[in-house]
Amino acid sequence: MSRRALCLWLALSAFGWLTAGPAQARRVQVVTSFPPSFFEPFRVAFRARHPDIAVEIVQRKTTAALADIHAQKRPEADLFWASAPDAFELLKQAGLLAPLQTRPTGAPESIAGYPVNDPAGRYLGFAISGYGLVYNPGYLSARNLPVPRNWSDLAAPAYAGHIGLTSPARSGTTHLMVEALLQSLGWERGWALWSAIGGNLATLTARSFGVTTGVARGRFGIGISIDFLTDSGTGEAETNRFVLPEETLFAPASIARLATSPNPKEAELFVDFVLSPEGQRLLREPRIGRLAVSPAAYGPDETPPHLSETAGLFSKTRFDAGLSASRYELVNIIFDEWITFRRAEHARLWRSLQAMEAALLRHPDEQAAQFLTQARAALTHPPITAAQLEQPERFRNLVRVPRGVAPPEAQAKLETEIRTAIAGHAAEATDALRRATERLVSLGWAGADDGLAGARP
Repeated sequence: MSRRALCLWLALSAFGWLTAGPAQARRVQVVTSFPPSFFEPFRVAFRARHPDIAVEIVQRKTTAALADIHAQKRPEADLFWASAPDAFELLKQAGLLAPLQTRPTGAPESIAGYPVNDPAGRYLGFAISGYGLVYNPGYLSARNLPVPRNWSDLAAPAYAGHIGLTSPARSGTTHLMVEALLQSLGWERGWALWSAIGGNLATLTARSFGVTTGVARGRFGIGISIDFLTDSGTGEAETNRFVLPEETLFAPASIARLATSPNPKEAELFVDFVLSPEGQRLLREPRIGRLAVSPAAYGPDETPPHLSETAGLFSKTRFDAGLSASRYELVNIIFDEWITFRRAEHARLWRSLQAMEAALLRHPDEQAAQFLTQARAALTHPPITAAQLEQPERFRNLVRVPRGVAPPEAQAKLETEIRTAIAGHAAEATDALRRATERLVSLGWAGADDGLAGARP
């Protein structure tokens, strides 16, 4: 380069007329568990309003997203956008969420006993999710099965082998529902119900979407799901129906800005849009079909179910997201070790118990009844008792680790304790069922007409 050219280059650089390349584009990265049928309309509409801001969507299961954010595997992420409120609480407790100012949506402070926005201002509710039961009417009709109306219905022997579910460790939706019943019924009664439901499972799907798809394809007839997944835009869900139990759960789907957000201004603009009248109306479009928090998003003749008078699952007590967060991984570990990883054995024991309890109704016997009471107690007793929960420090630092990877030493010890307790309870149930069978056989009740066919554990 000549002296003259060099001088000209230095002069242009000094005045900012030369750059190393194109101007740095504005951007925002959103980590979400929502499907493309949900987030694409928002991305397109936001870009139309802010054409200078690129929107990058990273779709991850809620549980995987939490693990990534905790492990700082998403340094470019600005926003977390999902349905499960306890997932947000986990991030808040870890100091990973930035403060947010509320936006004027007109939404009430709480819906069905649940606050719309985080009282500490770390995440904001933009939509309301109804948790309930998805079912295939044709499947149930062909098998002469009634439509389930309540959570407890799922424990009925008639539904054995007809229910699909996702593990709470793989689905924020399922985790919230598991935790909700644990809180509303109490730890031990709640686990007793989940054990019975687990005994009726046909399968455990890899993702929440798999429940809706499985019901639609007739792989099983009933599933626990969230309202918007019932019609996920796939066309497969057209055969499905969704029912909100009498004691339903409405919980906010939320959005939060990560504390490490590299693009805070752009992230705030995206939050503005989601909670704006335009964003709230977008939720009501058939292609999305969500319940907006803003009453103004509904037509004059609409009565949103979450804004109508309803008792709800937490009419007497409020769902404690902090409590849920404090034992998040504990609940996941117990469910997987008790139900997911032992599904076949668990189902076999429950079906044996159900068959013998039915036989006992026709042929009452006090001694056999005692054995079956023992078996039921063993099958419904959680591996960690309510009394043990009074030592929360034992469960505070549990982490999600992939299968095959060794957990921290203290966690490994706890998991071994849980597995040992579950195996012990299964052995107790097996022994009690064997004794009940022997007793009934000794009385001459051994045939199919007696209801004992296939009942042996």
